[in-house]
Amino acid sequence: MPGMTPMPAAERIGSYVKRAEQALATAKNVALKPAGVTVAQYSALLFLAENPGISAAALARLCGVTPPTMNTVLTNLQERGLIERTPHAWHKNVLETRLTERGESVMKDADARAIRVERSVAAAFTAAERDTLVELLTRCADAFDAARHEDESTANK
Repeated sequence: MPGMTPMPAAERIGSYVKRAEQALATAKNVALKPAGVTVAQYSALLFLAENPGISAAALARLCGVTPPTMNTVLTNLQERGLIERTPHAWHKNVLETRLTERGESVMKDADARAIRVERSVAAAFTAAERDTLVELLTRCADAFDAARHEDESTANK
């Protein structure tokens, strides 16, 4: 386009973040397959292990997915007997979600497999490099969030 200075792909941070995210997802999918869960299911199991009784909406926020997506994940896990959902004691329209004994077993197996992937990646960096990478990725995510909020406020004008 005339008057626009294009930004080469090599300068777009988002493409590197996306490549790393896709490589992570692929590595974890391969690692988790023998445990019989997907990355999305593993993520839900992990947060359920840390937050027994959590609602589907709160779990969706933790996992970074929409509530309908989380409901699909939870339905699949429930059908496999890995979780149970029971009405909340006071809020009858809220279902509390917990791992079953079988779910805890699958979660432990899947978590050990996911940790191997994480440790393999971490081993490629020194401790100082890992700290820097975490700091830079956090700053990157914050910058993407700020850009999104800026675009949302501009779009609403």
